Formats: sequence, C-alpha cells, structure tokens
Amino acid sequence: MTITEEYNAIFDGQIHEYHNLDDVDAPMVNPYEKGTLEYLLCMKNWIDTVQWHLEDIIRNPSINPVDALSIKRRIDKSNQDRTDLVEKIDDWFFDSFSKVEKLENAGINTETPAWAIDRLSILALKIYHMKAEAERTDASEDHKASCQKKLETLLIQRVDLSQAIEQLLEELSSGRKYMKLYRQMKMYNDPSLNPILYKQK
Repeated sequence: MTITEEYNAIFDGQIHEYHNLDDVDAPMVNPYEKGTLEYLLCMKNWIDTVQWHLEDIIRNPSINPVDALSIKRRIDKSNQDRTDLVEKIDDWFFDSFSKVEKLENAGINTETPAWAIDRLSILALKIYHMKAEAERTDASEDHKASCQKKLETLLIQRVDLSQAIEQLLEELSSGRKYMKLYRQMKMYNDPSLNPILYKQK
C-alpha cells in the first residue's frame, strides 16, 4: 500500500464511520495513537465531514434564522480548527524532513504537504457523496448518469492528486525540494485584528 493509499483509507474509513451515525453532534472516535500522523489525519477528516453536513444544513431555505446564525458561527470555528490542524500536520512533516540535506538546486513547492492532503480529504468527501447521488433510487436516470460521469472525473482527480503528493514527499525526502512553514494568519477570527471586534471594546 502506498502512502497516499493509506491516507485515502483513513479518510474513507472516517467518512463511513460518520455516516453510520449521521449526526453532526456525534462524538468522534479516533482509533489511532495520539501524536501520530494517522491520528491527525483522522481528526482532520472528521472536521471536514461534519462541516460538509453543516454546510448542507445551513442551505435549507426554511431554516430558522437564529439556527442559521448559530450554524454559521459553528462553521467559522470549524474552518479555524481545520486550518490549525493542517498547520499541525505540516509541523509533523517539517520535523520529519528536518534532517534531510537540502541539495544545492533544491526548490520549494507551491503548497505544503498538509495543504495538498487537505485537498485529498475534501476529495474523499466529494467521491462519497457523488457516488451516493449516482446510486439514488429516487433520482432520474439523467441525474444518476450525470453524477456517475462526475464521479469518474473525481476518481481520476484522486489518482492524479495522490501521485502528485507521493512525488512531493519523495522530493522532500531526497532533498530535491524543501519545506517552508507559512501560517494562514486568518484575521477575521482574531479579536485583536478584526476591526469590527476590536472597535467594540
């Protein structure tokens, strides 16, 4: 099993675990040892999966506005939690490659390993839900055919993205590329940086 096959298996497992419960308030059960990469990836995908369903709920046109605002606040927090966790995953990769000797002509990548893996986690969710739509018994044949075609594209995309991540990790481990850690520095969640918040003090 390749590295990204392991990642995809973690993501698929968590998505199926969530749908066994089908509850945005269900507690997460992480089967991996705390501090391991697998533990972080499992937690990351759970956040993504819960947020996916919160995004569905908030788009209900008949939702109570008070409930909608509460869910919007929860989505904002989830986005921050997701960002924080991606950065922890990058810390893990940065530490693991810290002793690799950088080659003279080494370059950097357009994104870090964790942000590429973040896309892989979201892609697993798209694949799961598009497959469900392609197999819906109450949908029209046109709908199912359209979703099946989209599913096939998503599966190709996962193969391509997985190969790109494998290549990046190999280049980092051989010193042909090196990592720099950048932080997202989201300002709207920080009461000292969001003028709407700090002007109220």
